[in-house]
Amino acid sequence: MNKVPPDIRSLAETEKAAESSSDPAPEPPAAPALSQHQFVDWLREVAPYIHAFHGQTFVIGFGGELVKAGGLNALVQDVAMLHAMGMRIVLVHGSRPQVQEQLALRKVESRYGKGRMQGMRITDEAALECAKEASGELRLDIEAAFSQGLPNTPMAGARISVVSGNFVTARPVGVVDGVDFHSTGLVRKIDETSISLSLQSNKIVLLSPLGFSPTGQAFNLALEDVATRAAVALKADKLIFISEVPGVLTAESQLIPELSLTMTENVLRGLDVKQPVQAMTADYLNHAIKALRGGVPRIHLIPFALDGSLLLELFSHDGVGTMMSRTDLEHLREASVDDVGGILQLIEPLEQDGTLVPRGRQAIERDIANFSVIEHDRVIFGCAALYPYQEEKIGELACLAVDPEAQGEGDGEWLLKRIEQRAREQGLQRIFVLTTRTEHWFLKRGFVRAEVSDLPAQRQQHYNAKRRSMVLIKKL
Repeated sequence: MNKVPPDIRSLAETEKAAESSSDPAPEPPAAPALSQHQFVDWLREVAPYIHAFHGQTFVIGFGGELVKAGGLNALVQDVAMLHAMGMRIVLVHGSRPQVQEQLALRKVESRYGKGRMQGMRITDEAALECAKEASGELRLDIEAAFSQGLPNTPMAGARISVVSGNFVTARPVGVVDGVDFHSTGLVRKIDETSISLSLQSNKIVLLSPLGFSPTGQAFNLALEDVATRAAVALKADKLIFISEVPGVLTAESQLIPELSLTMTENVLRGLDVKQPVQAMTADYLNHAIKALRGGVPRIHLIPFALDGSLLLELFSHDGVGTMMSRTDLEHLREASVDDVGGILQLIEPLEQDGTLVPRGRQAIERDIANFSVIEHDRVIFGCAALYPYQEEKIGELACLAVDPEAQGEGDGEWLLKRIEQRAREQGLQRIFVLTTRTEHWFLKRGFVRAEVSDLPAQRQQHYNAKRRSMVLIKKL
């Protein structure tokens, strides 16, 4: 689902060029009408995601690097859109580059742990003051960004309230391998009750990388730790890291779009990518594993360098980063009555353009046991049906459809193999298909041309001569 509304700037540039020309303005091109259809199609395609995500809790963590790169306003606008769609949002910001800037201004040298504590800041008194100042400024900047309401912007009329406070109880890291980390801390507890009440009141909750002990001492925390612990405590539906890394990459620098928990653990050990992942990516993976084991169903690692990456990850089929889950997200299964709506939505465009024979809801409900579907994150992206003719030991493959945005991924062949498997299990020796437009696809997969007379007698009686469908048969 990578369709997005066309770039309206190209239309504006066309109009500007027309205005500057001395010749009479030409008739408006047909493109705007097409763009309207593209926009409607895109909105319809993202609707299932909006329905699925409504009322869900998302914990979104982002580093101070995003703010430093000038991406705060764009992120706030995207988060405001999610909030308007009914999603409950907890934001966790980082502050590493801002703390570094404060230390540099005070001419204080940064110190970090070594060995297994590599990359963890040693927060002495001076560093703690810098962390407090950096977090305070960032929190105010974020709250100010959510207070925008300029006309003709995504924030117009948003009226979003942001709540922050002492929601995080922390404890000291202490002395590790002889190194005293002073005021560097770890999350001890998340006040999920107070956060949940704020979310129920339609507030966005903002958590900073600071925590406090029962004695009133402040601790400098890692945003990844805060976000992970918050997601687990709140039983969040998603934990999203908007990071400096584009996702999990293979040895050939190819993005891995999805990982199960087991695969994530293997990647961390270098078993799947054939090389150790970078330290920064490994840190995110470690926290992702903690969250998955803690009950969070989905973890996303997406790049902040790509504008709109949050929306693209959530509302497109393939996303733009790496999604990790406790189990494989895409699976092939037999259909149930609950899938009728999804199947109808999938096949309706193909029925309208004549690729498939119109069936209707009643026919789908009646024959639902004949269907197999491919489900991706609870959305139907492919279907196929098998109608057996036991006397002739042959079955009909019907209603094979794959979402256009998922085509080219092998889902059609996967469905074909499932139908063949089901046919063998029922003792069938051949399958046939009637098609008007996809003959070559089936020929490449072992089907051969046949005649209407080769069909089962009962099917011959219902053959639609007006469609002139080609008959293809495959031996099993």
